[in-house]
Amino acid sequence: MKIMIVEDDEGIACFLREVLTEASYAVEVIGNGKEALQTAMTLPFDVILLDVMLPGMDGFEVCRRLRAAHVATPILIITARDTLEDKLTGLDGGADDYIVKPFEMAELLARVRALLRRNTSNITLLQVGDLILNPITYQATRDGTVIDLSRTEYALLEYLMRNAGRVLTRCMIFDHVWQYDFEGNDNVLDVYMSYLRRKIDKGNSRPLIHTLRGIGYRMEAT
Repeated sequence: MKIMIVEDDEGIACFLREVLTEASYAVEVIGNGKEALQTAMTLPFDVILLDVMLPGMDGFEVCRRLRAAHVATPILIITARDTLEDKLTGLDGGADDYIVKPFEMAELLARVRALLRRNTSNITLLQVGDLILNPITYQATRDGTVIDLSRTEYALLEYLMRNAGRVLTRCMIFDHVWQYDFEGNDNVLDVYMSYLRRKIDKGNSRPLIHTLRGIGYRMEAT
């Protein structure tokens, strides 16, 4: 599952990303309201964690504009603004839930799970050729055969499938799956890509994972 964190406090954003990644979610962090609005309108997310006090555009306005554009992604507002008026503004503006800082991470994770369950009917299976991935159950199948995936393998495969047909550079993959900058001397990506290839493409006449030497990878049914 892919979660967008919209938070301009780097310390809070880093902590949230660490906890959510540990809980097996793919995470993207954005610290600007206008950038978050544009990203949420063009890329699919399963939940948005949205702060209110943001540069560029406040969270309430981001929420209103997303709903006006018919973006139905569940939105959980996370903010220090705790008045009843603020809560009503957020919820009436289209937010699905509202939690006040400081909060317990266990409660935040529970609220995220509740939003994901509520949104289950809107979840679309990811498919590339005869490979199907269910973002709710984390189950992958190819030609009907179930594929067992580790947490990292799942995050890597989901990122490839959500961007099927698009060239993903090594830097892009490292930033999304491992959340650190690629310095050119780490072979962990090659190792995990090898794992995926063995599970997905080995013995199949139509490989789905393609290497662009010196650039990165692309997932595509050819």
